[in-house]
Amino acid sequence: MFLSVFDIFKVGVGPSSSHTMGPMVAARRFLDELKDGNWPRPTGADVSRIKASLHGSLAFTGKGHGSDRAVILGLMGQTPHTLNPDHVDDILVCCEKDKKLSAKGYEAYNFDPSHDLVFDYDVTLPGHANGMIFQAEDADGRMLLKRVYYSVGGGFVLTEEELELQKTETKADDVDVPFPFANVKEMLAMAEENDISIAEMKRANEIATIGKVRLESGLKHIWQVMNDCIERGLKQEGILPGGLSVKRRARDLHEKLEEQAKSNRFNPMIANDWLSVYAMAVNEENAAGGKVVTAPTNGAAGVVPAVIKYYLKFIDEASEKGIETFLLTASAIGGIIKTNASISGAEVGCQGEVGSAAAMAAAGLTAAMGGTTQQIENAAEIALEHHLGMTCDPIAGLVQVPCIERNAFGAIKAVTASSLALNGDGKHFVPLDNCIETMRQTGLDMNSKYKETSQGGLAVNVIEC
Repeated sequence: MFLSVFDIFKVGVGPSSSHTMGPMVAARRFLDELKDGNWPRPTGADVSRIKASLHGSLAFTGKGHGSDRAVILGLMGQTPHTLNPDHVDDILVCCEKDKKLSAKGYEAYNFDPSHDLVFDYDVTLPGHANGMIFQAEDADGRMLLKRVYYSVGGGFVLTEEELELQKTETKADDVDVPFPFANVKEMLAMAEENDISIAEMKRANEIATIGKVRLESGLKHIWQVMNDCIERGLKQEGILPGGLSVKRRARDLHEKLEEQAKSNRFNPMIANDWLSVYAMAVNEENAAGGKVVTAPTNGAAGVVPAVIKYYLKFIDEASEKGIETFLLTASAIGGIIKTNASISGAEVGCQGEVGSAAAMAAAGLTAAMGGTTQQIENAAEIALEHHLGMTCDPIAGLVQVPCIERNAFGAIKAVTASSLALNGDGKHFVPLDNCIETMRQTGLDMNSKYKETSQGGLAVNVIEC
């Protein structure tokens, strides 16, 4: 299955790609289907009310991730990439006050958030841990349309029919592209056979589907949004929302680093400190509901931008072309991981989020630094291998503790993995494909309480203390 660089890197809003962006996308899809009218309904029957329910991980951690707010925003006609975070509260207040969904360009429907939006803790839908049900009813309460959606990580949303179809399809590309690799082994073979880099293959595939102009402008836009998120995060202060009273730290850390630079005081940890502050700036913005880029998810959104910012700050040969090479290479690795395993914390734990992000960033940095294809694959494998088994246990269901600091360490691991690979010849013991399969198997074996349900790990032990 071909995944574009813009499938892996999507502009959206925090705090979660699977628990915020996904439900918003699903709600908007349901609203659009009602408007299109291409569904069977009894003659003369009109939709009067919409109802929705959240299941599995969406139920258990939905409050902390703002899943209920996201559903309402989607049903009010909003999308993650166009939503202005400054308008969110006004939109939600309007719905709560009027008990209606009144999206511009759509019919108005009755909707009382306190009754028509349910967190169902008892029923987990069979397709995925992040399940949702939307229903449209007439004035007499008769169901006219029902749709089941799954938020499968990184802002991707599938209906139950689409999910079943995906399970039965082969992993061969369904889009005609010049280099249709579905795994790392195929990618390496194509690179060697054609004497071409991973970034060049990915670029050719993208141009074949969306064209050169859209690709180049899109990549610039992705980095611009990432960089804007870093810069905004470095300027903000205060307490993050959600009730844990977590204080933003990126601004203070950044000011200390700037003071150190002015004093010329030697700091042996300087590169790590800058990586950390960049990553934390992004994830504090994400936790506050700001605009971020999935990389490959919101919960892991700080790793890739932090490593790119590190590349620009510390590498003399850094260039815009290097950023493009970085993003294309990283998206190739992210697409392979998503196709053959998962990037969803609710499915495989945080190894699928920060672990995947670190592998992508390590590969991207190695490519931007001129590494060989074998060194790029080695870097990605090192980074992913040393995240295997990482659980997803956010305290109170909020993407704050341990998630913000975890992105900082993911960025540091990515740079370390890249350095190890660049100082080697690319030969290593564990192939990346095998590491990805190990992550998938580990995720299947992992107890559900460690997979973004906040029923185990830090989520319960810190509260008990």
